[in-house]
Amino acid sequence: MRLNYKIIFHFFGLLCLFNGGFILLSTLISLIYKDGVTLDLLSAGSIVLLLGGVAMYLTKDHKKELNKRDGYIVVAFGWIVMALTGTLPYLITGSIPSFTNAFFETMSGYTTTGATILNDIESIPKGVLFWRSMTHWIGGMGIIVLAIAILPLLGIGGMQLFAAEAPGPNADKLHPRITDTAKRLWLIYFGYTAAETILLQVAGMSFFDAINHSLSTLSTGGFSTKNASVAHWNGQPVIQYIIMAFMFLAGTNFILSYFAFKGRVQKVIRDEEFKLYFKFIALFTIIAALIIYFRADFSISSIDHPMTFGKAEASLRHGLFQVLAIITTTGFVTADYTLWTPFLVVFFFGLMFLGGSAGSTSGGVKVVRHMLMIKNGFLEFKRALHPNAILPVRYNKKSVSGDIVFNILGFFILYMLSFIIGALVFSMFQIDFESAIGLSASSLGNVGPALGNYGPVNNYAELPNLAKWWSAFLMLIGRLELFTVLILLTPFFWRNR
Repeated sequence: MRLNYKIIFHFFGLLCLFNGGFILLSTLISLIYKDGVTLDLLSAGSIVLLLGGVAMYLTKDHKKELNKRDGYIVVAFGWIVMALTGTLPYLITGSIPSFTNAFFETMSGYTTTGATILNDIESIPKGVLFWRSMTHWIGGMGIIVLAIAILPLLGIGGMQLFAAEAPGPNADKLHPRITDTAKRLWLIYFGYTAAETILLQVAGMSFFDAINHSLSTLSTGGFSTKNASVAHWNGQPVIQYIIMAFMFLAGTNFILSYFAFKGRVQKVIRDEEFKLYFKFIALFTIIAALIIYFRADFSISSIDHPMTFGKAEASLRHGLFQVLAIITTTGFVTADYTLWTPFLVVFFFGLMFLGGSAGSTSGGVKVVRHMLMIKNGFLEFKRALHPNAILPVRYNKKSVSGDIVFNILGFFILYMLSFIIGALVFSMFQIDFESAIGLSASSLGNVGPALGNYGPVNNYAELPNLAKWWSAFLMLIGRLELFTVLILLTPFFWRNR
């Protein structure tokens, strides 16, 4: 099974065309707001479009056949190609002159991590800020799924790419044809983004802030246009409630949204993962809100603006906001939660390993994996008492194959091993223990805010350059769910058979 290099580079060219087109969209924003970098963004977009056009032209005689190995390479290296070309708007405009910092910011965008090296976000030109948010939006649903929607135009089947981009346990499909699935998912994604933009604008945000925060929310990214993130609107609770509602939707399986719009609400309500996702959020919010109300020092944590609905409402809102932001791996902040008692610091650190639903834009382990591991764990007690009994793990009243259960257990072990190795490598750069484990968990889970010196009110600017590259690598393998990238590091993957 030899690699089809021509189709791989043809696809890289296609991704560059996508990237260049979105950069030109940012050029339009720059022109509207007259931020002084319009020509720079136009140059960046043109260069990326040219690269894409040349790559597609030189590989136009490719064989229209994509095997599984080709799919893994296109997905993993496709993200790197997007990140490399996505640095040009930062570099050419001078917004981020360092290549390392520009690559880190771009990879953080595409992987929807939301970690930033920018110290003064509000001084960045609006066209560049829009591009920064756009990298979230592109990466949120998966740049590969986006491309699958137009692959039929090239005469290429996209099933191999979908399997590599979404290797989770949920194989539910909206439509037998994968291209139609991708189109329906993107339609929902776009619709949610437009709805949130309108609601935020009505609630008092400017149009520019509203669209940028919508792009970040639906992608569960976390980039904001304000230095204080969503804490900038602590005096406007309605804005924060709107963002919370869409964070919840973004962390939910998008296929369930499709069923809801089709009137099949019962299918949503009966979904085991959705029920557990909802229960987790409710339980963790109650715990966080009670501790904030009784233990947190509002004056120390600068938890709210004087114009609020009272301490009880503020405690509930900030508790719910931070629980949603971390579980869905969005990473927005309304306050410095590291000042809310040591218990809550450890509590939120633990939530970084949870993740949203499979089929959502969230990072992390995912709720369904935790659920199936817990179910299998309880069944092991029964199997110990009844060794001859057939006790399958069930999900939504259907038996889950042993292969999927083993895959999930293997994934979790690999995830925790990656976290430990990640923290060890960070510690090699003289980073303290709390910061190292926070950086590793946050980067791997695509959360954004970490702990210690890289907590919610700080950024990653002071991280050593090599540590930034390591963080970017963890973001990539976390976003692509480990196997897709790590399989490329195995010698047998590259053997021709």
